[in-house]
Amino acid sequence: MIVRSLGEIEDTERDVKTPNWRSKRIVLAKEGVGFSVHETTIYAGTVNDFWYANHVEAVFVVEGRGELTDKETGKVHPLAPGTLYLLDGNERHQVRAETDIKTVCVFNPPVTGAEVHDADGVYPLIVETA
Repeated sequence: MIVRSLGEIEDTERDVKTPNWRSKRIVLAKEGVGFSVHETTIYAGTVNDFWYANHVEAVFVVEGRGELTDKETGKVHPLAPGTLYLLDGNERHQVRAETDIKTVCVFNPPVTGAEVHDADGVYPLIVETA
């Protein structure tokens, strides 16, 4: 059994900070459970382009407001507490944060924590075993 608090993760290698967002990686590939879980905050006023070409991601909005644009179709979806979006087709997407948006994200395959978005917003596929 793993029990971990966000306070334990803050300011460790599991706490990834950028000018636009902060991601606290609660469960990573090294835990060996087949997915990773992150608490991610996207900062108010930012525009973020992502494309998880190598991962499926589910995002559940806990706090905040903004919009999600499917860059392949142009369709725009409002984001608010209680909204979930699932990138089951590796869609290129953009998140515009009206306020800080706090989310819980699940990735499959799990991320290792060493991934960095490339110029296209893609995480490389890094395989790590428990």
